[in-house]
Amino acid sequence: MATANEKQINAEHRVPDSPIEEKSNAIHDETAHVAAERGHAATDEYGNALVHFDQDAERRLRLKIDLYIVPTVSLLYLFCFIDRANIGNAKLAGFEKDLHLAGYDYNRVLSVFYISYIIFEIPSNMACKWIGPGWFIPTISLGFGICSICTAFVHNIHSASGVRFLLGMFEAGMMPGIAYYLSRWYRRSELAFRLSLYIVMAPLAGAFGGLLASGILKLHNFGGLHTWRMIFAIEGIITCGLSLISYFTLTDRPATARWLTQAEKDLAIARVKSERVATTEVLDRIDKPKILRGIFSPVTISTAFVFLLNNVTVQGLAFFAPTIVKTIYPKNSVVSQQLHTVPPYIVGAFFTVLLPFLSWRFDKRNIFFIISAPLVMIGYIMFLSSTEPMVRYGATFIIASGAFSFGALCNAQVAANVVSDTARSAAIATNVMFGNVGGLISTWSFLPFDGPNYHIGNGLNLATSSTIFLLSIILLFWMTKDNKRREKKNMETELEGLRGLSQKQIQDLDWRHPAFRWKP
Repeated sequence: MATANEKQINAEHRVPDSPIEEKSNAIHDETAHVAAERGHAATDEYGNALVHFDQDAERRLRLKIDLYIVPTVSLLYLFCFIDRANIGNAKLAGFEKDLHLAGYDYNRVLSVFYISYIIFEIPSNMACKWIGPGWFIPTISLGFGICSICTAFVHNIHSASGVRFLLGMFEAGMMPGIAYYLSRWYRRSELAFRLSLYIVMAPLAGAFGGLLASGILKLHNFGGLHTWRMIFAIEGIITCGLSLISYFTLTDRPATARWLTQAEKDLAIARVKSERVATTEVLDRIDKPKILRGIFSPVTISTAFVFLLNNVTVQGLAFFAPTIVKTIYPKNSVVSQQLHTVPPYIVGAFFTVLLPFLSWRFDKRNIFFIISAPLVMIGYIMFLSSTEPMVRYGATFIIASGAFSFGALCNAQVAANVVSDTARSAAIATNVMFGNVGGLISTWSFLPFDGPNYHIGNGLNLATSSTIFLLSIILLFWMTKDNKRREKKNMETELEGLRGLSQKQIQDLDWRHPAFRWKP
């Protein structure tokens, strides 16, 4: 009788039961190889996949990609968010006092970061596609790590603003760059959950950042640095170390993955290609028509506006959670206040993964916008209606539960509703650019004169979450209605009109192709 280990080995290295099965596998591998080659489409002209893949082979490949790709980008994004949001922890430790910031100076320093972030968003993602994510992502990570270290040595608002501008420039490419990078590896339905596995690092950064900052502040000094300066220096050094390692661990695309067999490379390419109507190459050349299709897709624009509104809340929490907690527990020590910011982020992290996981299983995204928004609304209603510390602290848990999942869901939504690689890169960059306009707004949402109850900031966030709820419902109805309109058209007549077009012209149609359907 075989042991459990022998059964596992036999399952992984199974000999075909018959020559017929062996021939079938060979035909399948050859079909995937042909579909993966440049110049060959993996769909017919109606958008139907020409290749049907073995689910077990896909499952094994997906797990392998998960283990090789996701951990590195997740760690990089964790410290990307920590290096962005640690200024909130530094504020509690004397950042404002030592730099002689008064009035709205702190808000101005926060705003400078978003100005450069917004300016460089789309150019950065185009550069990511052109250079290749395997080199681009580690390089910008090294850049913002160095900027964090430099923040430890600023002495006035001008030097602080200059470093924050550079920090925004380097971090601009991080969120859209990783989202675009993962879209090279995963199917449409799989993408939201994989995005959540790195975007969950945003709430975890809030939790871990608070723990790390409180731990660092217990040190007497770090070199010649004290108090909040140690936070920036130590966290920046960690970021730089991870960036250097990632040069060796990130693989640019399936075709260059040394850890995949040739059959696995073909399968990885062909399965992504099989969801892209009229596509003959997964990684196309950058051209203007596809960029514009990605930016001006109705789903891109509307989803990006949802993400803008959501980011007013998410970035506001990142920058002002320590300040809000201080108003709830004003008599606690600084370290205690830092630690109180941790639990809401842990709860937020759980929902950041749970909702995109359900999105993967149901291959739906828009419905989870509609589910998440009311949680944020309830949280801010609690803030506005009560001054009880425990009620307000409880509200932060509810807000975090609904707010953080939008990062994965919105990026997956825009990626799923364009066809070409270039359009996908542009759509994701547009979504994140809009999101960071929301981040810029968030820097002015909690103003000094509005404390300690912050009626303006809480009211603004209630308004944004309510708008998200209504807009998400409208978007879902529009996508469903437009799909029905497309179904009513005579497909043969529509396709006949494309006969005179070149292959490039057909591909440039992207979501305007008659066989395309919106994926809500």
